[in-house]
Amino acid sequence: MQLKRLRCLRGFELYRMTKPSAIFLMGPTASGKTELALELVRRLPCDIISVDSAMVYRGMDIGTAKPGPEVLAQAPHRLIDIRDPAEAYSAAQFCADAQREMPAITAAGRIPLLVGGTMLYYRALQQGLSDLPSANPALRFRLEEEARQQGWSALHARLAQVDPASAARIHPNDPQRIQRALEVYELTGTPLSELCARETAAGMHQSVLKLALVPADRVVLHERIGARFQHMLDLGLVEEVQTLFDRKDLHPGLPALRAVGYRQVWDYLGGEIPYQIMIDHAIIATRQLAKRQMTWLRREQNVTWFESEASALADKVMRRLEEGGLF
Repeated sequence: MQLKRLRCLRGFELYRMTKPSAIFLMGPTASGKTELALELVRRLPCDIISVDSAMVYRGMDIGTAKPGPEVLAQAPHRLIDIRDPAEAYSAAQFCADAQREMPAITAAGRIPLLVGGTMLYYRALQQGLSDLPSANPALRFRLEEEARQQGWSALHARLAQVDPASAARIHPNDPQRIQRALEVYELTGTPLSELCARETAAGMHQSVLKLALVPADRVVLHERIGARFQHMLDLGLVEEVQTLFDRKDLHPGLPALRAVGYRQVWDYLGGEIPYQIMIDHAIIATRQLAKRQMTWLRREQNVTWFESEASALADKVMRRLEEGGLF
């Protein structure tokens, strides 16, 4: 035990000298990232930073699979519950917050462990951000009205005319990104794909150990997604969304309420779809989200992949971290 402790201390001195900025633990929704992160916190001096665009919102706990009080008592998560659902939260704001928290963790002699599935945040943190315009509520409302009348497929076709590169990348059933791409084009006259190529904010320069946790079989992931959403309903997801629905300052156009699960339950509460259709739509939307997350992951470089069903998973991850000089 003493030898192992000495070895960990020596390894941590190596970490301090080489100063890798963080561990990234990425993966699609329902892949088991939180469970693995908690195990790493038990074994290493890690502090968790959430990389989740929905967990930032207060009062959105069940549908985001936010860690409960007992988990947070063991492993506090930074960057959760930092916004009201009426507020927007952007990749730029995440970068500013993460770039504040990561040095603070390192200065305390600990390792930043970034965990989550919002892949845009990881990319923005590493590569920097393009100079994109802020959201325009009036324009977004008009686009949503046009989508209600014509359908999102029609707006996707419009996007293909003005920004073919973005249209090829964005799924026709992804209204949030279709809306944003059209918004950027109408505000600037320049395609989003072209603006994204102009990175203006500095990215990270330190080394990062990137881990990806993915199921070996897509069928297994789909089964997990379905079971998890049903569990959320059992825990009271509809009641949680009802609390948001009853607020006069919230509407489905807000970023918080476009999150998968919340958007579908909101439609159910508004009488637009029946209960079972709500369940089906939410599961389908979550599967599509997982597919997009996997597409982003495959574009990441220098990633070590782990199967979420692997036996002794934590031990295998620890060996990879040892090879990376973290302990």
